[in-house]
Amino acid sequence: MSASAVAVNYAGTLLELAARDGQEERYGELLATVAALHADVDDFRSFLDTPGIPTEEKKRILRDVFTDRVPPLFINFLLVVVDKRRQRWLPAIEAAYRDLLDEKAGRIHASVRFAFEPDEELRTQLVTALSRRLGADVVPHFVEDERILGGVIIRVGDRVMDGSLRRRLDDLRSTLVHGEARG
Repeated sequence: MSASAVAVNYAGTLLELAARDGQEERYGELLATVAALHADVDDFRSFLDTPGIPTEEKKRILRDVFTDRVPPLFINFLLVVVDKRRQRWLPAIEAAYRDLLDEKAGRIHASVRFAFEPDEELRTQLVTALSRRLGADVVPHFVEDERILGGVIIRVGDRVMDGSLRRRLDDLRSTLVHGEARG
């Protein structure tokens, strides 16, 4: 089984536990925190990933640290991850969890590139129009990119909507040179 399939399986299991506990968003936040610790804090990553530290010792310390701070079902999930030696996949599990949670909540992410920083009104109008067009709640990720000169490029998954001035100028150049416009 591939790492991504394993990550999706673990994420799906955690989402079921979170739904049972009525805390899907909170579990996502907790998992993001633990995954970030694993990715960014060398001591934490070494502690979890070092084979020389007995699994039972890792589990005992995790229980000590997280008890009374996080829901018991979340702790149990972490203990299973450590018991099955899947802790290296925590960042992938977190990404898969976020995707599953977004899918369940009817949210989609969109990368929105402008040549300038859009004001709040333009952001709101764009998100409203995208949500209506795509039939889902859109979570925008705005990026400033001077290379597009003007307009906007929106990417949702593998779908790209290119309304940039750069593309329009390239189309005009193609028309003038070749006598045809690109599709």
